[in-house]
Amino acid sequence: MSMRHLVLGGARSGKTRIALNHAAAQARELGDRVTYVATAEAHDTEMEQRIARHRAERPASWRTHEAPLQLAAALVTFGSSSVIVVDCLTLWLTNALLPDFDGANPRGPLPLWERERDALFAFLDDFRGTIVLVSNEVGGGIVPESALARRFQDEQGWLNQRVAQLCDRVTLAVAGLELAVKS
Repeated sequence: MSMRHLVLGGARSGKTRIALNHAAAQARELGDRVTYVATAEAHDTEMEQRIARHRAERPASWRTHEAPLQLAAALVTFGSSSVIVVDCLTLWLTNALLPDFDGANPRGPLPLWERERDALFAFLDDFRGTIVLVSNEVGGGIVPESALARRFQDEQGWLNQRVAQLCDRVTLAVAGLELAVKS
């Protein structure tokens, strides 16, 4: 059985909890284990606390793999031997966008990001296992003030659109509730 599922939502919308619940249900149904792929990096105390909170939300029996970059390469190693959760595409985008972003040329090329993004698209296009991807929906607010934030918002929106096209199911998390966008 193949299922590619994207869970979108704003900050603190409940998207991770929803994704974890879906992954656990799929794993029970398929008799598989869950591999949780974390993309966050702890660069400060606040982020360390966020990561710890996310660790506490998932069962200790789940395998955890950290992939702040080279996400597609990590995903290929798991194949379809487990239900995969990727949390989250937004932090992964940040990790891949920042090294090449040039404030003097905000619309300039982002070679690392472009390689990472294209590799994920290729992986998802070919993947026939079960994967639940978590991503932030950042386009519902104002146009950001800085060039970096505007570029990030654009790239996040385009990423979400393409991943949604490649997924069988898309869920929007709003106030802890699930809204089926594509099923």
